[in-house]
Amino acid sequence: MPHELVEPLSRSSVEAMHATVPVPRGKSFWLWRFFAFAGPGYMVAVGYMDPGNWATDIAGGAQFGYMLLAVVLLSNLMAVVLQSLAARLGIATGRDLAQSCRDAYSRPVNLTLWAICELAIIACDLAEVIGTAIALKLLFGIPLIAGALITALDVLLVLLLLKRGFRALEAFICALLATIFICFAIQIVLAAPPVAEVFSGFIPSPEIVTNPHALYLAIGILGATVMPHNLYLHSSIVQTRAYDRSEQGRRQALRWATTDSTVALTFALCVNAAILILAAAVFHSRGMNEVGEIEQAFELLSPLLGAGIASVLFAVALLASGLNSTVTATLAGQIVMEGFLNLRLPDWARRLVTRGLAIVPVIIITALYGDAGTGKLLVLSQVVLSMQLPFAVVPLVMFVCDRQRMGSFVLPGWLKIISWLIAAVIVVLNVKLLLDTFSG
Repeated sequence: MPHELVEPLSRSSVEAMHATVPVPRGKSFWLWRFFAFAGPGYMVAVGYMDPGNWATDIAGGAQFGYMLLAVVLLSNLMAVVLQSLAARLGIATGRDLAQSCRDAYSRPVNLTLWAICELAIIACDLAEVIGTAIALKLLFGIPLIAGALITALDVLLVLLLLKRGFRALEAFICALLATIFICFAIQIVLAAPPVAEVFSGFIPSPEIVTNPHALYLAIGILGATVMPHNLYLHSSIVQTRAYDRSEQGRRQALRWATTDSTVALTFALCVNAAILILAAAVFHSRGMNEVGEIEQAFELLSPLLGAGIASVLFAVALLASGLNSTVTATLAGQIVMEGFLNLRLPDWARRLVTRGLAIVPVIIITALYGDAGTGKLLVLSQVVLSMQLPFAVVPLVMFVCDRQRMGSFVLPGWLKIISWLIAAVIVVLNVKLLLDTFSG
């Protein structure tokens, strides 16, 4: 398109890294194939356990016990389906979700979708800024505003990792994910939650929909779990594998990519559930229903569990979560801007603009309401994310159901029904939240 600004692909552009990660050819051992394709799913899973999840999961567990575990499970199942659709679109067409939107829609529509997606990325970045700043304060005593400003330097980390190749980036992500998992595993052992109550929490309760406060947190969990920018991210980074671009090669790549994302999101489910279970076992069981902020949880965990290491583990996991989310949000921002606008900015400039837009609200809220205001801002950011979901999910489902676009990779009938049902649930829940909000 003549009115678009196009720059050559930089070395650290995600599109420039497509087909750069080798995969075994021929009849190689299945485990080698699994490891070759493993990585993109874990980078996507990062967004499903970022600091925004912590605020909603802690508030949900403290207020309603194990009841919202059903929402965590449902959100995760929806995420598994949606991320498999994103992988299918990228592998089948060679175009990510943002590029597909640019191909299908007029420029005004694309600009609108891009603006909405950028708002979602800023909301996600807001959660990362708050989470990382809180972790720095808890571990090193750095004031919240100073910690928020320090997070702007994360662009250097992202650039360094990208220069070392995509596999180095994935290894960094997986190392931090392992840190988060170990920290929460130890805390769950210390909390020793009642197994029967935990399992009963995975059974949906009508109160989730009828109680406005539960619904607000439920949609916050949905927004924190199924993140719109992850759909753009996944549809692009699955193409980093150097699989055979024939139909058979694409089918094998789709099978392994789906396996990768399903395993990774199951891992994310365990972490998200662990956060909520920890809050329910430690706070709700003691009648401390008002605990809804990360700093409160940090201060109370060690005294209530009788283990000084509990709070430290909590803060370390939070810092690892914030650093991880930083990397994936940067990549998603690149993909969205390049895909919708075909506009490429230097990585440092694009990252600093987005991070600057996220830092400003944190500084303002902290100055006006103190550190306590950031907890409410964190939950609100996840609800904003949920509001953006339909604008990513509906185009994605439309594209993968389009035989002309997908060819033989078009969704089978049963999966079309499930995909549209998920899209409908997301839209209905968001409409109900809006009505409840404006009706007071």
